[in-house]
Amino acid sequence: MDIEKIIQAMTLEEKASMCSGSDFWHTQGVERLDVPKVMVSDGPHGLRKQAMEGDHLGINDSIKAVCFPTGVTVASSFDKALINEMGQALGDECQAEGVAVLLGPAMNIKRSPLCGRNFEYFSEDPYLSSTMAASQIKGIQSKNVGTSIKHFLANNQEHRRMSSDSQVDERTLREIYMASFETAVKEAKPWTVMCSYNKVNGTYASENHRFLTEVLRDEWGFDGFVVSDWGAVNNRVEGVKAGLDLEMPSSMGINDKKVVEAVKAGTLDEKVLDETVRRILTIVDRFEANKKPDTVFDRDADHEKARKIAGESMVLLKNDGVLPLAVGTKAAFIGEFAVKPRFQGGGSSHINAHKVSNAVDSAKAAGADVTYSKGYDLIEDKVDDVLIAEAVEAAKASDVAVVFAGLPDAYESEGYDRTHMSLPESHDRLIEAVVAVQPNTVVVLHNGSPVEMPWIGDVKGVLEAYLSGQSVGDATADILYGKVNPSGKLAETFPLKLKHNPSYLYYVGEKDVVEYREGVFVGYRYYDKKEMDVLFPFGHGLSYTSFEYSNLKVSEASIKDTDTVEVTVDITNTGTVYGKEAVQLYVAPSDKGEAIRPEKELKGYEKIGLEPGETKTVSFTLDKRSFAYFNVVLNDWYVEDGNYGIVIGSSSRDIRANGTVEVLSTVKAPNKFHTNSTLGDVMNHEKGQELIKPFMEIMGNVFGGGEEEEESDAASEALTEEMKMAMLRDMPLRVVILFSGGSVNEAQIDELIEQLNA
Repeated sequence: MDIEKIIQAMTLEEKASMCSGSDFWHTQGVERLDVPKVMVSDGPHGLRKQAMEGDHLGINDSIKAVCFPTGVTVASSFDKALINEMGQALGDECQAEGVAVLLGPAMNIKRSPLCGRNFEYFSEDPYLSSTMAASQIKGIQSKNVGTSIKHFLANNQEHRRMSSDSQVDERTLREIYMASFETAVKEAKPWTVMCSYNKVNGTYASENHRFLTEVLRDEWGFDGFVVSDWGAVNNRVEGVKAGLDLEMPSSMGINDKKVVEAVKAGTLDEKVLDETVRRILTIVDRFEANKKPDTVFDRDADHEKARKIAGESMVLLKNDGVLPLAVGTKAAFIGEFAVKPRFQGGGSSHINAHKVSNAVDSAKAAGADVTYSKGYDLIEDKVDDVLIAEAVEAAKASDVAVVFAGLPDAYESEGYDRTHMSLPESHDRLIEAVVAVQPNTVVVLHNGSPVEMPWIGDVKGVLEAYLSGQSVGDATADILYGKVNPSGKLAETFPLKLKHNPSYLYYVGEKDVVEYREGVFVGYRYYDKKEMDVLFPFGHGLSYTSFEYSNLKVSEASIKDTDTVEVTVDITNTGTVYGKEAVQLYVAPSDKGEAIRPEKELKGYEKIGLEPGETKTVSFTLDKRSFAYFNVVLNDWYVEDGNYGIVIGSSSRDIRANGTVEVLSTVKAPNKFHTNSTLGDVMNHEKGQELIKPFMEIMGNVFGGGEEEEESDAASEALTEEMKMAMLRDMPLRVVILFSGGSVNEAQIDELIEQLNA
């Protein structure tokens, strides 16, 4: 395709038409110039290709496809190779079905457990989110199928998502919400980026030039096209100017006409429109030149692949020796999810799975001794005493009870948020009744986001299955009976209760304004800083074996921020069965730092498999970004001089090894001292105490007062001195001139400031 020749031959109307879809799922073509339409389709954990009437809420049927584990689940694998493998399978399916771009992965940060779409998102941590996304993108695009990473930017709730205004400060945007996309854009180079519905700091994402052009393209090097979320366009002409290339779905010609009129009126430069068309045609040509309609894939083989991925992603939260179960153990599987599992979320990612396994059938097929009791009704969300009584009898008659509980479809979906963190009352009541008669009770959870567990102290085991795709039953049975050793780790914190979440007071906002007042303290960053107890910490996950961490080495004792440092640690399987461990590296901020920062932040992770007694060395490379925070004065990433902790753990709170490295900044810090700096600020500076001494003596005399009264005792004298020093410490330098009675002038203060900043 000669793109430049086509653009030159296009009429203004044809150019404008390229900027919106031809229907719900296809780009616009230009038949006379041999420009084809291409199809995009929902993902991100399966192909939701709609052959007939289109919608973006999962209402109408789509073709049969393989439903892989959702984002929340596969992120818990902490395994970049595994999600890449899943991406390749998705890419093959897209090629076979003629889909040019798969809409995903979804990479928004889990700011609150309440977000209705959390099941689709990876993590509360931007490093984990962006690196896992990058691996999935590379897998899909290795098959010459594009991805559309979404939803850019700060789209962290479903409540009023089409009109809400996310008010976020620059540092928080950079360190948390933009960082969740940045690595994926720079390293994986997605073909397209989908902008979100919401406003960001007052401007709709679809017409936000700063984020769509200045950041995405100019800073990060994105060279694909930006597509709107379906119905996200507010002002089409302003969107074109900002860098929004493709509006979806079709505007039925309404917005095309506005673009034409703007060019004719001179309010939109036709060269900007040409560049928009150029970006769209480039992606269309990339797919058309690499189409492989004869691609063959095996859905049954991919079903087994989904089983493997689910088995390595489920998280064993608690195990008091009850798991794994012996095949001959008499087990009661209780709860309707045991035969009708919830394996995906609702909305645009809803896949028409070609088959679905359930835990009862899978366990029986493996030879397990299993009976089933319904326990609750998924249709009627109410406590059924008859069903609970039947479940209690089944539990009494068995050696172990496995209760399948979680959140039904109606509890979480695209389009609306949850209002609480509780399970349905019928599920909680069922668990309480069963555990009262059967001490060997295990709970299997099907949910897309954290839930409260009032019964956690009474049950012996909890397996977080999340939403594990169509092979959920097989994968659950594999773990329960020890065929697979669980190795998932939580990609999010489970708080004890909703009110503990840092966004609790401000989550849905006031009308359309949503303030992100917790700043960078999202998820574990907040709970660790506050030293709060949590139900389960970020990175937590148990195994049927044990691992020993040893021999931590940091390659350099001191580096400049332009250097890298290598960190290695040995991991040994000290148990009796093969297992996988997700080793996590956190960096703790400088011991001399002045910026308010989290206690530690994830900056590396690797998953390894070990036979009993086997040892492997895990390696990490840390660079400037591993130690930096975003300095809003410099408008750049900045590393403060000091010693940084290298913290290696099996979770964010199960720390197994510690090291340090000194990092020295090569960037001049922004001037810290000015006329409004206080005497205390100066005294805290390593050379400031000596420089400020003459000024402190002058001010001490000023605040010394008259003769002490005879009755004053030592205690009151000490108190007076303490009060005097407190007042002096908080006094700005400019006030010293005023209060010194002429002993200090502006020139002296200016010279002091210059010396301090030097």
